[in-house]
Amino acid sequence: MNLSASILLKISLATGLLFPTHAPIQQDTVPVTVVITNLVSPTSTITLNFYNSSESFLKSGKAALHKKIVPQQQNTVQFQVELEPGEWAIALSQDVNDNGKMDRNFLGIPTEPYAFSNNVRPRFKAPDFEECMFVAEGESQTVAIRLEK
Repeated sequence: MNLSASILLKISLATGLLFPTHAPIQQDTVPVTVVITNLVSPTSTITLNFYNSSESFLKSGKAALHKKIVPQQQNTVQFQVELEPGEWAIALSQDVNDNGKMDRNFLGIPTEPYAFSNNVRPRFKAPDFEECMFVAEGESQTVAIRLEK
């Protein structure tokens, strides 16, 4: 390194220390606590899919995050995930017969318990992303979901 480059480096380091820039700190993730209540089975696996766009919502294999939880003889499950700040929606189901899939009737309607964030209870069609959406922001957040038969 020549002398002028060395001087420029020292000046830039000194001014950065004396006059630091206060750019907003970008938060990488938000800790989100998910609480699932009213479990049908205290031992059957719960499958959760986390979506971060309306285009991917409820599309097979398109979840941004996929998680399986096995309750430990409890009727309530609580766990934490780290989500990028922004809009999210959760779809979950409990595999009460532990066959590794969501069982459905001849019309395609689930026969095992399922739920969505915001406790949306669809009657005649699948819910929209916007209905189930919550915003992950701040230092921490809790999303409570009540599982229904």
